[in-house]
Amino acid sequence: MANYHDIAADLRSKINHGFYEEEKKLPKQSELAADYQTSRVTIQKALNILQMEGIIYGKKGTGTFIRDSYSTFDYNAKINRGLTKRLGETGKITSKIISFAILFPDEKEQEKLNIRSDQQIYDIVRLRLFDDIPVVLEYTIMPLHVIPGITEEVLASSVYSYITNQLHSSIGTSVRRIKADRADTYDQQYLACAATDPILEVEQTVYLGDGTPFEFSQSRHRYDMGDFIVVNN
Repeated sequence: MANYHDIAADLRSKINHGFYEEEKKLPKQSELAADYQTSRVTIQKALNILQMEGIIYGKKGTGTFIRDSYSTFDYNAKINRGLTKRLGETGKITSKIISFAILFPDEKEQEKLNIRSDQQIYDIVRLRLFDDIPVVLEYTIMPLHVIPGITEEVLASSVYSYITNQLHSSIGTSVRRIKADRADTYDQQYLACAATDPILEVEQTVYLGDGTPFEFSQSRHRYDMGDFIVVNN
């Protein structure tokens, strides 16, 4: 039986590639269940994910429709997923490593990651691209003793996949602060921004499934590359 996360990813990919473009309407749940050889309960769970992400909406007695305002880059701010997991099924995600060093943390980094001044950190700056379009500029700090073995090869791919597949750790909760900012020199150089363009910055601390903080980061987004959506349940 298909996993509802996989079904949601496949439906998201089809929507992004215009598979349902003609009517902007998804098939009935019974038809989707037959297509994916699963139950309607599983289909409902998959559709719930897409609805929380703001991709689809339901009309009582009519069906499920794709939002006209939906963008590939829209992001549900309540769901903690890496860029590769979020967009990888719809296009090619690549990373350009701008800098990668091992340092000792400053006071703020010690506080955010609950580490001592003598515990080393990775200091990472990466540009993430979607189908060669610059999407986000990431500034990331991670403690070596919590996430060992980070290399340029890992950074060129997906750090979150490395954590789950190689280190066999789960990604837990995150605390995010979202604010507007002016485009700085790096934004202009790597995100193709004008000096007058606004930037959306997301500062976050991310925790492993056992509650250990493993990432303190700031991600810088162009104002015209999708919206952040918050769903209150």
